[in-house]
Amino acid sequence: MNTKKVLLPLATLLAAGAVAIGSGATFTSSTANTISSVTSGTLTHTNSKNNAAVFSLSNIKPGDVVNGSLTITNTGSLPASFSLTETSSTNGFADNALSLTITNTTTGTKVYDGNFGGLTDGQKNPLGTVDPGAASSYTFSVRLADTADNTQQGKTASAAYSWDSTQLAATTTDQ
Repeated sequence: MNTKKVLLPLATLLAAGAVAIGSGATFTSSTANTISSVTSGTLTHTNSKNNAAVFSLSNIKPGDVVNGSLTITNTGSLPASFSLTETSSTNGFADNALSLTITNTTTGTKVYDGNFGGLTDGQKNPLGTVDPGAASSYTFSVRLADTADNTQQGKTASAAYSWDSTQLAATTTDQ
């Protein structure tokens, strides 16, 4: 028997089997994403003199100055627009007799300089944007004018203040 005659059909049979098995192959590809997430930020701030007077002085006389200071800190995770509001005020002194200067001592910026109680009650006064973790210190200086005469004796003045933080405008983030 000729081995070539036996091997040739066997080789043909094996080749045909390989083609038959190989023709069922499919190309594949796959990808995946890890967990996608969204977390909201926080908008909070602290006031070093929360629920306390910024200043208090009895028996002020012409030329006297009382300074009160506090620190406002953005303790949230979002930058915010901060404002100061004089919520209520009274001033029994004559115009220009009792003055108030509010200064952001962190930046050196004057927030207000005028008559005590001269901020419009209930109106927010913008202080700018404060980044998360940033703090600003403010000094309130109240002065009874050197020229205050006897008619200013026994007068009183008072004011209450509120500090607010508001989120900045919404943004779109493309990733």
